[in-house]
Amino acid sequence: MKNTSGDILEFGALKELIGRYVASPGGRVRLDALTPHGDATRLPEEIAEAGEAVGYLRAAAQPKSGGREAAARLDFSGLPDLEVAVQKLRIEGAVLDPLEVYDLVSLLDRASGMRASLLAAAAQFPKLGRHGAAIGDFRPLVAAIAGKILPGGLLADDASPELARLRRDMGRQKQSIQSSLERFLRAHQEGGVLQEEFVTIRNDRYVVPVIAGQKRKVEGVIHGASSTGHTLFVEPLATIELNNELVRLTEEEAREAHRIVREMTAKLREAAAEIAVALETLGALDFLFAKARFAAEFDCCLPRFSAEGTPRLLLREARHPLLEDVLRRQRRRIVPVTLELDRERRTLVISGPNTGGKTVTLKTAGLLALMAHAGLPVPCSEAEFPVFEQVLADIGDNQSIEQSLSTFSAHVARIRDMVLDGTADSLVLFDELGAATDPEEGGALGVAVVDHFRRIGAFTIASTHLMALKVYGSSTEHVVNGSMGFDEATLEPTYELRLGLPGKSAGLDIASRLGLPAHLMDRARQAMGSRERDLERLLAELHEQRRAAAALDAELGARAAALAEREAKLAADWERRGTAKLRELERRSEEALARFEAEAAAAIERIGQLAQSKKAASEASRIAAKVKRELRESFESGVKGEAPRAVPQVEPGARVRLKNFSEPATVRRLLGGGRLEVEAGILKVQADMDDVLEVLPAGGGPKLPANVSFRPGPQLHPAHQEINVIGEHADDACERVDRFLDQAVMATASRVRIVHGHGMGILRKAIWKLLGAHPHVAKFYYAPQYEGGQGATIVEIREE
Repeated sequence: MKNTSGDILEFGALKELIGRYVASPGGRVRLDALTPHGDATRLPEEIAEAGEAVGYLRAAAQPKSGGREAAARLDFSGLPDLEVAVQKLRIEGAVLDPLEVYDLVSLLDRASGMRASLLAAAAQFPKLGRHGAAIGDFRPLVAAIAGKILPGGLLADDASPELARLRRDMGRQKQSIQSSLERFLRAHQEGGVLQEEFVTIRNDRYVVPVIAGQKRKVEGVIHGASSTGHTLFVEPLATIELNNELVRLTEEEAREAHRIVREMTAKLREAAAEIAVALETLGALDFLFAKARFAAEFDCCLPRFSAEGTPRLLLREARHPLLEDVLRRQRRRIVPVTLELDRERRTLVISGPNTGGKTVTLKTAGLLALMAHAGLPVPCSEAEFPVFEQVLADIGDNQSIEQSLSTFSAHVARIRDMVLDGTADSLVLFDELGAATDPEEGGALGVAVVDHFRRIGAFTIASTHLMALKVYGSSTEHVVNGSMGFDEATLEPTYELRLGLPGKSAGLDIASRLGLPAHLMDRARQAMGSRERDLERLLAELHEQRRAAAALDAELGARAAALAEREAKLAADWERRGTAKLRELERRSEEALARFEAEAAAAIERIGQLAQSKKAASEASRIAAKVKRELRESFESGVKGEAPRAVPQVEPGARVRLKNFSEPATVRRLLGGGRLEVEAGILKVQADMDDVLEVLPAGGGPKLPANVSFRPGPQLHPAHQEINVIGEHADDACERVDRFLDQAVMATASRVRIVHGHGMGILRKAIWKLLGAHPHVAKFYYAPQYEGGQGATIVEIREE
């Protein structure tokens, strides 16, 4: 992409703003290389990567997902610049400094942690997962070197057994020297030889300070003098051999340290290619997450790119990031801009008051286009761009004394270059087109230039105060007029972009607000021609009518919302009334069932008094329970309504069960219109599809008589020996207990437990009332303490 207007649109300043979020040298390199481009294949991929980084940061901010740990592993701060060290690894025989080894190992350790985090999140963030997979597994290498070099670059004593031995010997040797010198100091304490009583080091050898005039009284080697010359630093003769031995040990220690670092360098060199890739990947990730942090800070969205053949420039609630950053520091709010151009309407002419935001609108559109083409999220609620080949802009005063260019000449020179370079895939921006010359000639020139770019198909946005361009925008097909808002009451701009009408310049109003004397403003208004005054008045009236229409639209919207709310309340009220009516029906049904149950229990009790009728009483109990369930099910299906039944898939030859038929029937043919012909026994009948209750499986087991059906009873199972109704409504709980007792009888249980809890006793009382009249219950009582105490009831089933 040709970025001929990057400086005008402040793309470099934007990079500095994003640089606040870059933490590593590698990320800084990526930021410095950032430029817009027009590669339609790369752009969606770059935007999608940025979107995943934004999503990762959001997920990381959720503590429940373990995200805080993941975010800590992706901390890029403090990563050193190791490009030189990596270059050294490529040179055979070169040895790294210990500090370089330490920094490399630390970086590889952090890279391994980031790799693990990204791979763990690869299912949700596959593009980030690919970055993680590009980082090698350096854990064995890190384990082999880590801990052997201390943070300052000093080798640890346990880096090798030989190094540890040498340092122990050096420590003992230093102690011997220290002891020898202390004896020397004590021996010469009273002789007036010593300048001070302490031991120091000169030229890597231990010495004592001796007064310069007393040097002949001390046998030894002079290794230096103080700055004044009054003190000589002398190595006593008695410690020379001890110091020599220490020097030898020090040299051996240095050779051993070099050998260790050389071996570490060799191990790192074996993975040099992987380390270079890891360093590059960490830089890419740092820059990617810098974009994500910028997007989060400025509430950005991910821009879309138009499909080929349907170009569209959409900015919804767009904000200039540099302006927003400045206003934030001033605790002021930015006014967002919304505009839309498409294949049929590619030209926008913006007019309106001075200081009203026209230039900011142009810069916002241009800078956000460059951002999107650089793979950056943009500060909008929604954004879509065509894939531009270039962004051309003429914004600001380009006059040059050095080049003898006036303001108008500089603008014309810039316009000439834009006309020569512009194509259908360009975004063209003009600020105050046709200004700095005669308004009539400037307007004509502006119309010609804008119309040129309209005819070649470029997306064009131009700001102006010239009436010729305002008329052009209103009268030319595929051109949109726009105006920056102006408050007639306060005589201040509102900075809102409104599409559809040209705007009044309001130059005199703004000049008056800025403090020009009243007599000058009166004279200026008298000097205006009647045509200009009429046009300004017409524009003001049009904007007032538009504001009134917008207010009316808002009022109608509010009324529609109020009506919708009222409709919802009415629906809720009807639902509440229906529910109350349904509950009343349920109550009456329960009362009828209770009366039936009481009467049936009395009849059964009378029958049961006769020993020979015991079996009949048991059968009567079962029949009563069955009738009760049927009554309840009939109520539920009739009052509450059945759920819609799925229409069975019926084909010729299928076996089906029909309403009002006791035996299965066979489908002979489909008649259409929702009817079919079936054969049931010796009968051939026609039936509706709605009469099919179910489609039976092919084949089947042995046939039972037509008036006999088989359903296996429940087996004795813990589920038939205990029921828990804690927290249920009393009516629902009693219904469940009733069915539970029927199942317990069928499963031949002799003793069951009902868990109802303590509470206020309402549920227990309702259940005990049911048990007192139930035909299957022999007796019931509180459960023992180890089975729940008063929170449960034991029921003994009556023997049949």
